[in-house]
Amino acid sequence: MKVFQKITWLLGFAILLSCTQLAGANESVKLEKQTDSVEILIGGKPFSTFYYGNKSPKPYMSPLRSAQGTIVTRGFPMRTDIPGERRDHPHHRALFFAHGDINGIDFWGEAQFTHASQTANGVTYSSEDLPKGRTVFQKLDEARSHGKTGTLKAEFKLVGPDGKAIGSETQEYTFSGDDNSRVIDCTFTLTANEGVPLKMGDTKEGTFAIRVVNGLTKPGLKMLNSEGKTDIKDIWGKRANWVDYSGEVDGESLGIAIFDNPANIKHPTYWHARDYGLFAVNPFGEHDFYNDPKRDGSVTIAKGDSLILRYRVLIHHGDAAEAHVAEAYDRYAGGK
Repeated sequence: MKVFQKITWLLGFAILLSCTQLAGANESVKLEKQTDSVEILIGGKPFSTFYYGNKSPKPYMSPLRSAQGTIVTRGFPMRTDIPGERRDHPHHRALFFAHGDINGIDFWGEAQFTHASQTANGVTYSSEDLPKGRTVFQKLDEARSHGKTGTLKAEFKLVGPDGKAIGSETQEYTFSGDDNSRVIDCTFTLTANEGVPLKMGDTKEGTFAIRVVNGLTKPGLKMLNSEGKTDIKDIWGKRANWVDYSGEVDGESLGIAIFDNPANIKHPTYWHARDYGLFAVNPFGEHDFYNDPKRDGSVTIAKGDSLILRYRVLIHHGDAAEAHVAEAYDRYAGGK
């Protein structure tokens, strides 16, 4: 009996020890404020930098790295010295939030680039001809570490080409990570606080996006969504809880998943997911996604009201199956 009790105690201790080790696998997060930017370090290693200054028409985060330090986002247009990088769509700035039609103003594209450079395969869309706006920094509310997590929050004005604000936007990010993954919990709040409603127009040009490195593009790209679909024609413009891109980058097998929060409008959302490198969530672009000009996927935010959109980015080692992305989404959807 005593031998049995001792074995039971040892087994319990071993389980407790393994759980403690597992819980301790989460790494510390540190945020370092610089001029017009915030550097994010996880486990003492660089993860990314959030740029919010007015040198760019919109804020962005670049580059994103895996837990092993592999860069998973395109460097262009911020960098032009990386051999072999695609130079299309220079408004795709690593990780960013923007929409191509807000009250008839394009906050997705960037006016300083040529029309041809912002067009895919010679096909143009109405939103690409809209006047360009800027997401203008107002205030950094928070850039603080909380041990195993870190949070930054910044306020912006949505400014039209006439220099007048039409509304405001808040971007908030919480970072965490362990030995195999990096996580960004994103909250975007659009507020109609300038005396006019905000109409999020129906265009495919939006809205929360990551521009990935060449290793996560065709032909090496493996795409998968929550419905088990793996072909671009079954993922682009379709609804799903999550989408995952995986492949080999600089010798590492890795992937990126974006999770749609169940509280978001039109959940499960539509995906502007392309195999040339754009990976985007877009709940508004229905007439493009359904190829139906009569369909209207626009959403209007009434004066004084806000629209909140939440997403999680998971950068993981291995492909979606090896990283148990489906299970990770279930935990996220359950509030964990």
